[in-house]
Amino acid sequence: MQKLLLLVGKTENKNLKVLIDGYHKRILKYHRFEIEIIPEIKNSKNLSQSLQKSKEGKLIIKKIKAGDCIILLDENGKQYDSLDFSKYIEKKRMSPFRRLIFVVGGPYGFSDEVIAKSHEKLSLSKLTFSHQMIRLFFVEQLYRANTILKNEPYHHQ
Repeated sequence: MQKLLLLVGKTENKNLKVLIDGYHKRILKYHRFEIEIIPEIKNSKNLSQSLQKSKEGKLIIKKIKAGDCIILLDENGKQYDSLDFSKYIEKKRMSPFRRLIFVVGGPYGFSDEVIAKSHEKLSLSKLTFSHQMIRLFFVEQLYRANTILKNEPYHHQ
């Protein structure tokens, strides 16, 4: 099963980008994993939050295909510890979906249309992080989940 991290807007901080790219390469050792960037909305400063979310939502929905499982990374989603997250990933691998798409929205979250198309929401913490930072946290946790599933010495309890 292919896994995809779908991001609204490029990663602005170069240091974050280097770290994200490093974990991306590590994850490729275990399975196909792509990071796809949806371009930021032009002149978004002149748009209301709801209009910006709506425009971003339309671009997100264009990327969704039949047979995809859509998981929104959202502060109100279900939380797991690292061991349970690895079990969650293993369970998703066995599902009938063709692609597992994790979506990081823009700074204001997701449109109602994207929420309606999603299968579930996943939260990495009760704390609120920027949509830029959560990218790094997610790829690190996905890498960690893979090492747990392979009994490799990355995760310590």
